[in-house]
Amino acid sequence: MPIVSQFYGIIISMFFNDIDKHHLPHIHVHYAEYRCTFDFKGNILSGSIPNKQKKLVEAWIEIRKEDLITLWNMLQNGNGSFTIEPLK
Repeated sequence: MPIVSQFYGIIISMFFNDIDKHHLPHIHVHYAEYRCTFDFKGNILSGSIPNKQKKLVEAWIEIRKEDLITLWNMLQNGNGSFTIEPLK
């Protein structure tokens, strides 16, 4: 699972061909012992994360939405990958 971005202890990953469970574009977020999955609208699809980190991920998704969509399409079509700028 490629790491897409990392910031403030949050690790964001995206799987190749990962549409079986959620059926829509999404990211996997890891923070300490927390694991969750977000769609590209900032909604949690599964899991949990502390509220402060949730707000950071939501802001990052909003800022980087176009990059996320591009990366999702590349990964699902097997056309490579890239990392996305973290929050600073």
